[in-house]
Amino acid sequence: MSSIETTAPIPSSSVFTLFSPKRLPATLMLGGGVTLYAVECYITATIAPSIVRDIGGLELFSWMTTLFVAAGVLGSITVATRPKGMGLRTVYVGAALTFGIGSLACAIAPMMPVLLAGRAIQGYGAGMLSGLAYAFIRFVYPEILWRKASTLYAAIWGVATVLGPTLGGLFATGGAWREAFIILVPLTVIMALSACRLLPDVADDRIDTRTPLIQIILLLAAVLFVSIAGTIEHGSKMVLIAASIVLVATMVLIERKSEVRLLPYGAVMLSNPIARLYLTIFTMMLVLTSDIYIPYFLQTLHGVTPLVSGYLVALVALGWTIAAFFSNSFSGRSAAVAIIAGCILETAATASLILFLATNTPFDTVARFAPAVITMFLMGFGVGLGWAHLVTRIIGIARRAEQDKASAAISMTQSLGGAFGAALTGVIVNGAGLTHPGGISGSLSAATWLYALMAIPGLIAIILSFTIKPASA
Repeated sequence: MSSIETTAPIPSSSVFTLFSPKRLPATLMLGGGVTLYAVECYITATIAPSIVRDIGGLELFSWMTTLFVAAGVLGSITVATRPKGMGLRTVYVGAALTFGIGSLACAIAPMMPVLLAGRAIQGYGAGMLSGLAYAFIRFVYPEILWRKASTLYAAIWGVATVLGPTLGGLFATGGAWREAFIILVPLTVIMALSACRLLPDVADDRIDTRTPLIQIILLLAAVLFVSIAGTIEHGSKMVLIAASIVLVATMVLIERKSEVRLLPYGAVMLSNPIARLYLTIFTMMLVLTSDIYIPYFLQTLHGVTPLVSGYLVALVALGWTIAAFFSNSFSGRSAAVAIIAGCILETAATASLILFLATNTPFDTVARFAPAVITMFLMGFGVGLGWAHLVTRIIGIARRAEQDKASAAISMTQSLGGAFGAALTGVIVNGAGLTHPGGISGSLSAATWLYALMAIPGLIAIILSFTIKPASA
């Protein structure tokens, strides 16, 4: 195994050690890949209305996100299922160029089908870049810095929820949505060329490189179904979610019995620690997506302006980012406690939104909106508190020959949690009366049921967190 690091101990415990002259190149390359994926998720959502007004295709509007998410999952899988002998650096170059090609296709698209093809290509490249960030950790950093790198990636996702819509708004305001894509093309070319010099050429240490085709097809179909469900309002939404659950369950059953696995050993057996780690990540992401409707409830129930509601919901991301840096120095038992505390905090904050958000009270004084503001912040803080420690434990306990599978599955699980969460929140609010009867009464009912039901997966995360043993155990 090749590495760009020595085995000397690292005296600094700060996450900023990742930006020391020796480690800065790799940090920029890997963090940059995560940034592209995270920010692009939010930029396109903001400029999408401008795109439709320009080239049409309103009936295909939802597919801009659906294809990107599904292709992103496939991209993360590719990191682990790439051809035998292909190094991670080569995959990085291909991923960056793929993202650039997709961006170019979006920029020049004369009609919606062309743009959708570009979004799929973009998503595939972005998924690979995200998966590579975790796959490269063990090669570019000593083990003591794995948690720091995971902290950085978590912080990037938090910042992206604010930065993405802000940048998207700037491009959309000037009608320059094509420029939002074209500006990414030279950036990805630079990333591809730089990878050859700044990332190590590590050996492919995988033993089994066979492709688990059936599991991949089932998982992608599940992602497509649940992503579509998250974008429609009629009754078939529940059918699609149910179908996606069946597909995932089928994939798990096949994975348990197959010799050719998509996931690392033990990932589909609840008795195995690594399975509980992935499931904790999934449930935490699923709960966090309940923040999707916070701006709507702030505007409808509390008279908050759209601009202010956007800044207020950004507190969730701010909490995630601050917590990630706050807990990055924890290790051993303190890291295990951080995971437990994070799950409890996220769940409690989500349930508390029933009291502070599901009311028809104008937020015209600090005393009235402060509790809701604090709760939103703590919701994200809970996720950030334990996120890096969950990731580090997965990388630490996965078998050496399955490290790429384990790393790719982290990004994949995060995407699945977000996709299922988005679809589930839509089912809950619509079923609770958001549109029928609608208005104040419908919003009150929707908010109450949403945060009550979305706290339930959080209870599962709490139970799972108590079974996660410290790394030193």
